This record gives sequence, C-alpha cells and structure tokens, in this order.
Amino acid sequence: MTAQFDIIIRGGLVVDGTGAEPQLADVAISDGVIQAVGKVEGVAREEIDAAGLLVTPGFIDLHTHYDGQAIWSQRMNPSSSHGVSTVILGNCGVGFAPCRPGDRDLLCATMEGVEDIPGVVMKEGLTWDWESFPEYLDVLAAKPRDIDIGVFAPHSPVRVNVMGARGVNREAATDRDLAQMSDLIREAVEAGALGFATSRTAVDRRSDGELIPSFNAGEPEIIAAAQGVKAAGGGIVQMIPELGMTGLTPAEEFSLMRGVSQATGLPITFTMVPARNRNRDFWTELLRLSQEHNRLGGALIHPQYFPRPVGMLASFELTSNPFVNTPAYKALAHLPLAERVVELRKPEVRARILADDPDEALLPLTAMTRQYDVMFELAEPPCYEPDPASSIAARAEREGRPAAEVAYDLLLENDGRGMLFVAFGNYPGDTLDHLFAFFDDPNSVMGLGDGGAHYGLICDSSYPTFVLAHWTRDRKGRQLSLAQAVRAMTSHPAGIIGLKDRGVIAPGYKADINVIDHARLTLHAPRIVDDLPGGGRRLDQSATGYRWMLVSGKVIARDDQPTGVLPGRLVRGAQAAPAMSTAT
Repeated sequence: MTAQFDIIIRGGLVVDGTGAEPQLADVAISDGVIQAVGKVEGVAREEIDAAGLLVTPGFIDLHTHYDGQAIWSQRMNPSSSHGVSTVILGNCGVGFAPCRPGDRDLLCATMEGVEDIPGVVMKEGLTWDWESFPEYLDVLAAKPRDIDIGVFAPHSPVRVNVMGARGVNREAATDRDLAQMSDLIREAVEAGALGFATSRTAVDRRSDGELIPSFNAGEPEIIAAAQGVKAAGGGIVQMIPELGMTGLTPAEEFSLMRGVSQATGLPITFTMVPARNRNRDFWTELLRLSQEHNRLGGALIHPQYFPRPVGMLASFELTSNPFVNTPAYKALAHLPLAERVVELRKPEVRARILADDPDEALLPLTAMTRQYDVMFELAEPPCYEPDPASSIAARAEREGRPAAEVAYDLLLENDGRGMLFVAFGNYPGDTLDHLFAFFDDPNSVMGLGDGGAHYGLICDSSYPTFVLAHWTRDRKGRQLSLAQAVRAMTSHPAGIIGLKDRGVIAPGYKADINVIDHARLTLHAPRIVDDLPGGGRRLDQSATGYRWMLVSGKVIARDDQPTGVLPGRLVRGAQAAPAMSTAT
C-alpha cells in the first residue's frame, strides 16, 4: 500500500498546546506539516509507537543568546536537548550585527561581559562575513541546524554603528542619530528580524567592566527604535529594565515601557527576575502595573519570567566561585586546574584565601557567588527548589564552622571539580510559590533560558524539562497541569512573538513535536564540555526521557541522542496561523 503520510505518531497522550485537556490520539505528518489528529487510518513511511507517552508541540524559548553559536555550530544545545524547537536570538540588545570591521572587538567585549562568552571563542568562531544586519541574517539562513532560530535587532550594535565612540560612551543621541537608528532597525525587520531588543540594567557590562552602550538610552531613543519596527510592518520590543538597581521606582521604570507601547502600538516583553533581598517588592509592583496597563487595552506588555531560580554555578573550573575576586586566589587563577588544586589543598594557601576580603568585582555577577544562604551543593539529579536547611550557610551552622570554609572544601572535591549552585535570583529562600503570580497571569510569558550565553556561569536553558518533571509531576504542594505547562511553553510564547504557525498540534501547523516518557523524564546535573572554538569550555546539560523530537517533521533526536538530521532554519519575520481543518 502506498504511504499516505511521512510519519504517524500512534496512540500518544496528546497535549496539544492550546490548554485543552490531553487526549489519546494519533498525529499524521507530511511535508513538515501536521495533516491529521485523532484516529488516523492509513499508513506512513514511519510509524512511532507513542503508547504511554506524551505528545507535545516543540517548545519555544523567547530569550536566548545563540547569536555566536548559530554561526559556529549546527546544534543549538542545551536547548535542543530539552524539547525546544525554536529559539530567539539577539536579546538584551547585544549581538554581532550591524558591525563595521573596526567595531568587532567592542561587540565581542560586550558579549563577553554581558553573556560570559570567552573572547577567544568569538575570535575563532565568528566568520565576520557580514557587516549589515540583513547580511548577518543571510549568513544564518545559509547554515542548516537542528532547530529553528529567530532574531531580534539588538540595540547596542545599532547604536555603535550610528554613533561610533559617542554611542560607546553612552552620550545622548541627536535627532539625526535617532533617525539613522530607526532606519537601521526598519531595515533589519524588513530583512526578517522579529523586533528590537535593548537592555537598561547595570548588571550588563562589557568585559572591561564598563556599562554597555544601550544602558542609559532614554525613552525618545527607545521609541525611535520601536518606530523602525513599526515602519517595517511590526514586531515586538524586548527589554531588560533597570529593575531598581539605580534607585528608579517601579512606576518610573514602567513609565518608559508604557510610553513606548502607547507611542508605537507595539507589544513589549520585559525580563522579570524577582530579587531575593533588595527591592523584593519591585517585581510585584511591576507585575501589577503591567496588569493594570493590559486591562486598559491597546498594545500588551508581557512580563517574561523564568520557572525556577536563576542559578549561577560556582566551581574552580568555571568563571566564578566564592573566592574568585580575592587577591590570594587571583594569584593562582592562571594555573591549570590540576596545579591550582595542588596549591589550594595546602593549609597555608587555604587559610590565606579564606581570610582574604574580595576585591571589587569587575563583573557584578561574579560577586554573587558569596551568597551562602542560597548556595547549595549540586546534586545528581539537581534540585532547583531546594530546602533552605540544605544551604551552605545552614550546613555550616550545623557543623559549627564558617560557610566559606564549607564551600571551599566542597569545591575541592572530585579533584577540584566540585560544583555549587547559587540561587541568586527568583528564589525567595524557601519555595517557588511566588511563581504562581506569573503562571496565573494571562499576559506573562515563560522564557529566559539564556541558551548560548553564560558558558561558564549559568545553565538555565534546560527549564522545559524541569517544568515537566518538577511542576507537573514531582512537586509537593500546588502543581501545574500538563495542559497549562505545555501551553506556557508552546502556543503562548509563539503567539506573543508572532510565530503563529507553530506551538499547536492541529492540522496545518508546523510539525515540531516531542514524544516524551513523562514518567522517566529526568534532568541531569550540568557538566563541563570542551567543544567551543579555540578550545573553549562551556556548561551543557542533558535529559533522559525524550523518546523522539521532530522539527518540521524530521526526527532530530531519538532516545535523547541527536540523529544528525538538521531541518532547522532561520525564521524571517512573523508567521501567520494556518487555515485550520478538521482532524481525521
């Protein structure tokens, strides 16, 4: 009998991404598109037995930094190891285009400082066969990869391209500057950018410690950039607000986002990371202001949240640890790990480092690895909603010794490869119950995986596995339903970013599909791999339980292992929803 379909997924529990209750069904696929859902008669060239398994749309992460990795690699992992089929690049207003040859070092220093991508990796891995943003998109489009990518036009490169040294030094833009920036962003969106991204937070700094070019750009500049998006047909504005670090109130910070929304009619999504100690009420007020704005109608503002603690990994082998800024440790930091560990084990060296006060951190993130009350030993599998009684501070109190000493000894385990998890953001210090404020808000959107960035600090792009394993299965107390969790990672972010051709299992939609053994789904601890250009190392994280992963109807992974098939492509611009047909 002639095959009627390319693939039929048989008898799985389909969680279709719309929020509807799961139901047993078959899913038929041809030509990269879902053809039928329900009881499918007929045959296919390949059949997947999904009995006892979940069938979900591919997940969508709106906040990643694969801008460089998409140039030097065909795999967008860790994201593509966790059911993610579409990632968005260019967030935080940093990136590599537009870029004149003379500005390459500056953009690399910005990316190195903000996103912890080693300079040597970018020097070896970036081909620089572009100057304009459309040329950069053409380079991305020419390279096959495992999953789809979309791109924002980033603020800092555009500012530097227009203003040169004045832009680097964060001088105020003239009317002519604003017009030129608007034109460049219009050009980028016409070429396929999904919108415009910027950052105003003091945490984001270049590798030399200087603030990034977009830091203090005011409302007129953000509006001018957004007008460029609007002139090209529309898109979304992504922002990291200042979040109160320089004394701004929530109302003052939100007024800028409201002003941009009202002036342009464009939707906005902004990073929301609840602080642990300082400004604990800042995020609740920003959420309230967003909800109030959205109730009034007009362009929506979408707080973008992360579904577990924003966690930094500390190790003698990684970018940071509690002692990285102390003079005594810095004197040893140049040594290879094995030689450094020999020195670190010496009692006199240990005593000197533990007694040292740290110097001022060049990069703010590295100063956060001394928060012992939210520091935990990294387990296998890792725990991302830890018991406060297991913190390094609590452990030290029970043992009657300083927390720094406990951390030091744990880091020396496994020949100096011990690793600690620091829940420096989005973790009040007890539970994650505060996240239901976002889960229950119809306009807040899940994201912030940060894949492709923080190679030696953070490994958060595994969050879809955590959501399915923890929030819908293992968590004690209130949980998420499968329908709610899957919608939050599929059709909801797809609709907000304008990619309405995916994120739903229904006829006509793009066949990005995961077949998951939910009962066995396990998130493993991050590990260090040496697979970057120039011999660079990075954090990677794997999972067990993804039986099949499909992108555009092609199997990119089977039993948690990549197949080598590369159907992923650059998505240029918003994509319309398909014309719906009735499931077979």
